[in-house]
Amino acid sequence: MSTPSKSKRIARIIGGVYNGLATASCEGQRLENASAERLSARTKLAYALGDHSLNLSLSTLSIFYLFFLTEIGGIRPGLAGFVLFVGRVVDALADPLMGRLSDRTPWKWGRRRPYLALGALPFGLSFALLWVDLGPGPQSEKFLFYSGVYVLHSLASTVVGVPYAALLPELTLDYQERTTLSVWRAAGSTLAILLAAVLFRRLAHLLGGLGGGYDYTRAGLVTACWLTLPWIAVYAATRERPGFQRPSATTFVQGLAVLTRNRVYRRLVGLYVCSRITMDLIGAMFLFWFTYWICRPEDFEFTLGLLLFAAALSLPFWLRLSAHRDKQTVFLIGTSFWLLVQCLLFGAGPGWSRDEILLLGVAAGIGFAVTDVVPWSMLADVIDADELETGERREGLYFGTFSFLRKLAGASAVSLAGIGLELAGFLKDEPQPPGALFAIRLLVGVVPAGFLALALWMARGYTLSREAHARIRAALDARAGAQLTR
Repeated sequence: MSTPSKSKRIARIIGGVYNGLATASCEGQRLENASAERLSARTKLAYALGDHSLNLSLSTLSIFYLFFLTEIGGIRPGLAGFVLFVGRVVDALADPLMGRLSDRTPWKWGRRRPYLALGALPFGLSFALLWVDLGPGPQSEKFLFYSGVYVLHSLASTVVGVPYAALLPELTLDYQERTTLSVWRAAGSTLAILLAAVLFRRLAHLLGGLGGGYDYTRAGLVTACWLTLPWIAVYAATRERPGFQRPSATTFVQGLAVLTRNRVYRRLVGLYVCSRITMDLIGAMFLFWFTYWICRPEDFEFTLGLLLFAAALSLPFWLRLSAHRDKQTVFLIGTSFWLLVQCLLFGAGPGWSRDEILLLGVAAGIGFAVTDVVPWSMLADVIDADELETGERREGLYFGTFSFLRKLAGASAVSLAGIGLELAGFLKDEPQPPGALFAIRLLVGVVPAGFLALALWMARGYTLSREAHARIRAALDARAGAQLTR
């Protein structure tokens, strides 16, 4: 006898819940109406500040920390790169473990929010320590200090980041409101990336004094204060649902097995990881592309900033479209548009004008905005479907694993891109051979386009529509009502 599919099992659960509810007396009980849930602008802004803090740290380190370690810290490039590698691996591995821990936290203050309060100060303090100039000294001592502090910062980032992300499904149960909240989150994230790219180095220069130097230690301290303060607002403005506080009864391994068997979740992970790899590759290779292929490195910062600014400005458009279309459809439209831009990017060359390159940057930002917003909103809906089937809320494990796979895939893709450049004959600070130039063009245009095409294929198999989610929420509410009458 064949095993019924996941959709059939969910349908049987829904039917059973409604049949049981039909015989239950629900007088005096009022069920929560998920479709009527709307969050205040204060709550949305406070939640967005959390992602702003996380991405300000991540972007600042991604853009400037390798330079700081080699030029200011005095560490050899090979050791400096290994400092970053160790920190990122620890960060990725800790995410699902932190998610599982927050799922099973029994504190009366909630499962998620207490970690925001506990992790805020270590998060900011460890960031400040990353930028301490140790002065002359042995390479081994510097490596141990900077790698140790980087690991501490990575762990602190996980302590606040995973519970923060897992709050999203609890803040609202409404299908569209989750997308709205994700748009606010993406706006905070985009602003953080802009600030990191444009202001951090200028702040270090400003604090360096009249001598014209750069004081990264003071800049790191100022930024650390900025990173810490938002978590007070996030903690104060958010809430957790008492009905979601029951700890998961499954073990960590059993929970991972459930995630692996969840076909919709596998599709969602695939489409998100592929789209984020695209941006990781562009971010890592864009300066090479401007420097060695377009031969205008001075246009790099402005084009990247314009790309992010266009992404932020396009968010209201995508939000309005999502009010009338399923999330899957919105993702397909935005990603298809970005795929077209990537094909044009491969054809761009030194003969293209500055305005033409900037226009491509704007178009890429509009497509990127969709891939940064929609998957997180989708994930909240997948967790509802999992609760209907299993009877448990596992936001922490879902979001932690989601983040782990994204970080691992992105780090691997960028590392392989570096290996590809080396194999193609890339030469530092010298005219590049034709093979290296072609490799740079591939890694900026064609390879990212291939990952976007794979993301589109994954998205076509995503089946959790607006109507399906409404039925799931109705069944969950009905189950809750039936339990209240027992």
